[in-house]
Amino acid sequence: MTPYRIVEKAASLGLNIIAICDHNSVENVEVTKRLAKEKGINAIPGIEVTSFEEVHIVGLFRDISSALRIQDIVYDNLQPGENDVDAFGYQVVVNENDEVLGFNNRLLIGATNLSVSKVVETIHSFGGLAIASHIDREGFGIIGQLGFIPPELNLDALEISRNITIDEAKKRFGEYSRFPWITSSDAHELSNIGKVSTGLFMEHSTFDELCLTLKGAEGRKVILY
Repeated sequence: MTPYRIVEKAASLGLNIIAICDHNSVENVEVTKRLAKEKGINAIPGIEVTSFEEVHIVGLFRDISSALRIQDIVYDNLQPGENDVDAFGYQVVVNENDEVLGFNNRLLIGATNLSVSKVVETIHSFGGLAIASHIDREGFGIIGQLGFIPPELNLDALEISRNITIDEAKKRFGEYSRFPWITSSDAHELSNIGKVSTGLFMEHSTFDELCLTLKGAEGRKVILY
């Protein structure tokens, strides 16, 4: 799952937009965005933050600088410890040619000290979109962890995983139909990239258009297959 290989796979599948959302880090996002641009793909800077309650929230951002600023906050709030290479593998930072630039030894698989509401608030403070990850999953899904979605939580969308159909999701989570829903591959392996995708009916493949589409502005809409 190196930046070069991710972009090559996405291009082979005809994807127009991808989001790079490593756990609690954005250190490989910039190089991926540069490689994707060469293929005509918009790689949106993202991060998947683990809240104190062990809820995964995806943050998507307009630019790298905003993503790096939230990374600083996440790093300051990561629970103590170092990555266990034997258990989780190396956390590698690479360049465009997949050459290793260094290793991140933080415990990125762990939770932060930020509550789920604080995570959402922080993402919004940098102009980002806050999306509850894989709400159908027991582990690290907001409903599985909290039992419900707090009514005051200002989420921009809910993500359902590739393990559930949209019809099944409507039956299980219909009470949350006020939110836009998306689905994504949440790929941790190259073979899973593009296993599911979200159709976006909008003018251009940009972050600003994505924001408008999630709001359903002026005929834009999200299409789940």
